[in-house]
Amino acid sequence: MTEKFVAPMLCALLVAALLAGCSPAGGPARPEELPTGSPAAQAIDRDRAGNPITLPESIGRVMVFGPSNAEIIVDLGLGDEIVAADTYSETVAGLPEGLPLFDMTAPDIEAIMALTPDVVFVTGMVQAGGEDPYKPLSDAGICVIYIPSSESIAGIKEDIAYVAAVMGNAEGGAGLIAGMEADIAAVKAVGDTITEKKKVYFEISAAPFMYSFGDGVFLNEIIGIVGAENILASQDSWLSVAEESVLAADPDVILTSVNYIDDPVGEIKQRAGWQSITAVANGAVHYIDADASSRPNHNIVRALHEIARAVYPDKY
Repeated sequence: MTEKFVAPMLCALLVAALLAGCSPAGGPARPEELPTGSPAAQAIDRDRAGNPITLPESIGRVMVFGPSNAEIIVDLGLGDEIVAADTYSETVAGLPEGLPLFDMTAPDIEAIMALTPDVVFVTGMVQAGGEDPYKPLSDAGICVIYIPSSESIAGIKEDIAYVAAVMGNAEGGAGLIAGMEADIAAVKAVGDTITEKKKVYFEISAAPFMYSFGDGVFLNEIIGIVGAENILASQDSWLSVAEESVLAADPDVILTSVNYIDDPVGEIKQRAGWQSITAVANGAVHYIDADASSRPNHNIVRALHEIARAVYPDKY
């Protein structure tokens, strides 16, 4: 993100993104269970984490904690209903000017209640430690809706459909999903024609604490869609990376979304011993927008196009 929150929140991003998705008995609400008309409230009795909720009769004042959720609501055309957000969402285009911003990991409960929200959307990332910092809001009768960070493209589409249904704009959600699917299909049509697949290493945290991902992460899906291979695809989820494994894999392309150092591409190229890697030797090291590649919503297609052009500039 442009706020450069990746370094201090890296553990939450890598671990909570998956762990927060575990659901209690009953399971999360799924698109096929959601209403298609307005108001959506009466038919939705659980959030995406599976927690029981009671939505109000009408929704007009919304708080959103998590940039991914904020982008969905804004792109549904409902940004004017947002009365507060978190500090990481400050740069989301379309939020009302002068919006109160809160620390989403340590929310000011009294200040939030004073703004009388109808619903509060919260990213599952804040539950990394097993605590529920928003429980006082729920106890006070305010509807808190957790949206854990989905790790698959299918899950992302379900999240969009859910948020849209809660907001009474299922049609708008379907439109966002359709646009997303069209972009993916267009890129995949090219990717499917590629027989000599390039090997890709995608770094989300720089040396000396290198992190990346394997199977079960939407970025791994994206690399496959563009017609390439993730060098870590045989492993699962978010993971710490040993320098030796990258050197041994000798990727053709290196991508980085690191945004908390001044020149992440240059830093990779200057690492001792990395000049022997094909990607470094050929200058095939590229920055991928951190927001587009880390926020699990319809805007991952921006990262999809960036990755496609970086890996196969002659085909996309």
